[in-house]
Amino acid sequence: MRILTDTHAHTVASDHAYSTVHDYFQIARDKGLQMFSITDHAPTMPDGAHYWHFGNMKVIPRVIDNIAMLRGIEANILEPTGGLDIPDRMMDFLDFAIASFHEPVFAPADKATCTKAVLNTIKEGKCQILGHPGNPNFPLDYEEVIRAAKDANVVLEINNSSFTHSRLGSEPNCRNILELIDRLDWKVSFGSDSHVAYTVGEFGKAIEHAQAIGFPEHRIVNANAPRFLAFLAEHDKPVAQELAEWASQFEKATTT
Repeated sequence: MRILTDTHAHTVASDHAYSTVHDYFQIARDKGLQMFSITDHAPTMPDGAHYWHFGNMKVIPRVIDNIAMLRGIEANILEPTGGLDIPDRMMDFLDFAIASFHEPVFAPADKATCTKAVLNTIKEGKCQILGHPGNPNFPLDYEEVIRAAKDANVVLEINNSSFTHSRLGSEPNCRNILELIDRLDWKVSFGSDSHVAYTVGEFGKAIEHAQAIGFPEHRIVNANAPRFLAFLAEHDKPVAQELAEWASQFEKATTT
């Protein structure tokens, strides 16, 4: 199993990350990725990027050295009942949004509170990915969340850093999510959640757990660039058409 697109990475625009866009292009090329995403933290996080950061990502070329970059955001699920810190006018500047709980923005709470916030966030319609849902500080009714996500064409993220150094205690929850996703006939994205470019495209632990339970590769929406762009096309994101010609070079490889 190989994942050629990364949907979750941070630059120096998020103050607790340490790499530039240039670094990511270089490392992504060296690792043989097809595409990566810059998803810096939204401004409600104490060190999140300013709104102008997201609006001005259009100055970054879509493709450098045959590696494509998506313009994303990791937005914050807001207290007390959900929704995201993304102004409506900013959505046109973004290719997609990840919705995540973060302790500085939403205090850890009980399962009913967290589940309600996630369901309301999904219903709001601004996110395409639910970020690191295995975080034990924010317990969820996973079956209810997955059913709602499927209805709204939102995928759950399996976050590789949740297995290694972030959100300790996530591992059993992430495995449970994988099992439920497979049983309920839905999909996931794999994200590195890189805060330094050296880890872009690193999904080793996520893949290990997926393979241990026989999780099928076709349920991973970002296994390759054409598949993830097709997912974004289902959300009427213009980037799918903008990168269609570029992505066509990978189509044969994904169908053979």
